[in-house]
Amino acid sequence: MSDATRRVVKVTRGMPAEDGAGVKLTRLIGTPEIPDLDPILMLDNFGSDDPKAYIAGFPAHPHRGFETVSYMIQGSLKHKDNKGGEGIITDGGVQWMTAGRGVVHSEMPAQTSGMMYGFQLWLNLPAKEKMRTPWYADIPAAAIPNVAVGEGATAKLIAGSWNDKKGAGPDRPTEPFITDIDLKAGATTDIPIPSGHNAFAFVFQGAAKVGPQMMPRELVKGDLAVLTDQGSLTATATKDARILIVAAKPLREPIAKYGPFVMNTQDELRQAFSDFQQGRF
Repeated sequence: MSDATRRVVKVTRGMPAEDGAGVKLTRLIGTPEIPDLDPILMLDNFGSDDPKAYIAGFPAHPHRGFETVSYMIQGSLKHKDNKGGEGIITDGGVQWMTAGRGVVHSEMPAQTSGMMYGFQLWLNLPAKEKMRTPWYADIPAAAIPNVAVGEGATAKLIAGSWNDKKGAGPDRPTEPFITDIDLKAGATTDIPIPSGHNAFAFVFQGAAKVGPQMMPRELVKGDLAVLTDQGSLTATATKDARILIVAAKPLREPIAKYGPFVMNTQDELRQAFSDFQQGRF
């Protein structure tokens, strides 16, 4: 079997969790089952049309040592941090925050009714960049390239490259590749995930077969598949589907994490707590 096509090595449906001021969500990565996919530290999927389930949002909280990428499929989210970053994203937009040496931010629903549905991804930073200057950007849906990737197949390219198109996200040492693929029933596409990157595919609408054509794995809504680390990925929708693909270059560095801080050693973690408590963020 050629390793030019990635295969599925594990499928998870995650676990229920709460974050922020009691927002209920599904944690897909960052669980006992899948602690991380170096450098992908966490993936949360949240969604509700009941304002009581999301209106309390994620009040001010600190981060150090990694990046957060929030992708709103539907709904509006307001970001504000103590470094001057502020903005609102709505349907299809992305908030990208590099916490670096320390930031305190809030993420609050900018709506009081209707559906809120989206993802938050945590990406690790290499040791040499953990104490870098914080950075923040809103990426509106209109700024995200929509690439035709086959008959009945389109891809919103949040980060990385596909068919000479470049995603809207920033360049990072982990070389993230993040795309939201829309496949009509029966459509097939070959996803150019960079070889060597750790990667997953999450089906959040419909159903699709992924992997080698001779031995594909069918995924249904709510399935996240961890993939082998070489080659591209073939996906064929068995019914209209949307698939979130995330891949990034592994750092292969020690990870020391607790709550909102991700460092390389326990001493660095203790320093992060001390710096936050003493107002040095």
